Amino acid sequence: MDSQSIDLLEMAGEAWHTTIPLGLASIACVAIVIERWWQYWGLAKATRALTRDVVEALVRRDVATVRSLCEQSKTPAARIFLDGLRWKNIALEDLDRVLATSRQEEVHGLRRGLWILGTTGSLAPYVGLLGTVIGILGSFQAMAQQGAGGFTVVAAGISTALVATAMGLAVAISALLVFNFLSTRVTNIANGLARSCERFVQALLYVESVSSAGPGAPPAAEPTTEVPGAQPQHA
Repeated sequence: MDSQSIDLLEMAGEAWHTTIPLGLASIACVAIVIERWWQYWGLAKATRALTRDVVEALVRRDVATVRSLCEQSKTPAARIFLDGLRWKNIALEDLDRVLATSRQEEVHGLRRGLWILGTTGSLAPYVGLLGTVIGILGSFQAMAQQGAGGFTVVAAGISTALVATAMGLAVAISALLVFNFLSTRVTNIANGLARSCERFVQALLYVESVSSAGPGAPPAAEPTTEVPGAQPQHA
């Protein structure tokens, strides 16, 4: 390790009141990024595949298969569909609102922890500025104690202040970059969930239209249970 690296580490140690909070915040941000990235990985593709299988099963009026597919899947879309399947013989407009509420809850869960990234990105520059102010105050205190001025007297304090500022900016820039990236990912996933719910409701509309069309309607498999959103049939 060269002398320049040693000097930087020493200055960072002198600015411990800034580097320690920023270091802890950086560790928390890295942990959140890894956990959220693992959560988002392949989620959009899995949602599309599940929606396709669910719609195909609903067209066959095979609700048991729909329920089995959703119970086996660990995606937010599966939990939304299962929530919709709990409601029997309600209007499709009401079912659409139920799905919208479930979708909002799932999206809220996908955003868990992102606020820490946003908060770190917003506060890190101010933490660095605090270190800068403390370093400059230390320089003026050294000048007052020695009763003389000059660059050699204030150089250490200014160096510490600059290190604190640089660390604050570096942490803030990194946190804001990953925060915006992950927020965009969540938005894309939320849009995919909205489209999946629309296809789910459209499949139920098709099933209801086939059920009420009469003898001329295309044949469909016998339902294994009641279809959500279908109007009750009267003799």
